Amino acid sequence: MPDLLVKLYDLPDPSPRLEQLRLQGIHIRRAMAYEKQQVVDWVQQHFGPNWASECDVAFRQHPFACHIATADSQVVGFACFDSASRGFFGPLGVAESARSNGIGAALLLTSLHAMADSGYAYAVIGGVESTAFYAEVVECMEIPGSTPGIYADRLIRKEQA
Repeated sequence: MPDLLVKLYDLPDPSPRLEQLRLQGIHIRRAMAYEKQQVVDWVQQHFGPNWASECDVAFRQHPFACHIATADSQVVGFACFDSASRGFFGPLGVAESARSNGIGAALLLTSLHAMADSGYAYAVIGGVESTAFYAEVVECMEIPGSTPGIYADRLIRKEQA
């Protein structure tokens, strides 16, 4: 799974997407400290321990590097950055029941804008499974030779690999 490079100084405006979701009762915002355990547990339940670990790290950044999507006072999606590595976006996940309505795109744009506001000029989207999704939302390019990138299993000793 390759990494993608995104320039942050020429991003689409997320406002129209956010307003469209708001009219459906879905809100995108930065997570709050008191929500940490609930959000990390939700990520663990829906996406597993690796993404939950990265989400936990996002809550250790200042300001928090985790955005969430909520509907009816429930988490339905999340996006993090600066978790696996500085300047990296991800992970991003939306509950299966809430997919295909633009939540993922809104979370992506909101987080990338937050990265730009923090002073980054570029972001790396690490270990991408669906390059088509990202290419539909932002201008990006595949980074040559980036598989497996930083996600290589460094716990396996080289002689065992």
